[in-house]
Amino acid sequence: MNHYETVFILNPVLSETQIEETVKKFEDFLKKHGAKMVSKEDWGLKKLAYPIQHKKSGFYHLFEFTAPGEAIGPYEQEFKRDERIMRFLTVKLDKHAVEWAEKRRNKLKAKA
Repeated sequence: MNHYETVFILNPVLSETQIEETVKKFEDFLKKHGAKMVSKEDWGLKKLAYPIQHKKSGFYHLFEFTAPGEAIGPYEQEFKRDERIMRFLTVKLDKHAVEWAEKRRNKLKAKA
C-alpha cells in the first residue's frame, strides 16, 4: 500500500449539496478499491491563479489516503469523467512527505 495525496478543485457554481455529493462519490470510490482514508480537508472557495474554464475561483479539497498502486489509474479516470471537477492532482508521498503531512495535520488539530 502506497501513501497518496489528491487535491482537486470543484466548479464554484455548485451548491453545497452538490459539493458534498461529489466529495462523497470520490471517497466511496477509493474505499471500494481498497483504499484507507487518512485525512480529508475542505479548504473552501479560493481564488485561482489563472482562469480555468472561464472561472476565477473554485472549491478546493484534499484527500490523503493509502491505496494499492493499481487503484490510482481508475481513480484519476473518474476525475476526468466528472464535469464538476476543474482540476486534480494526485501525488505519491515518500516517507518525508508522510511525516510532513502528519505534522501539518497535528498543527491544524492544535489550532482547532
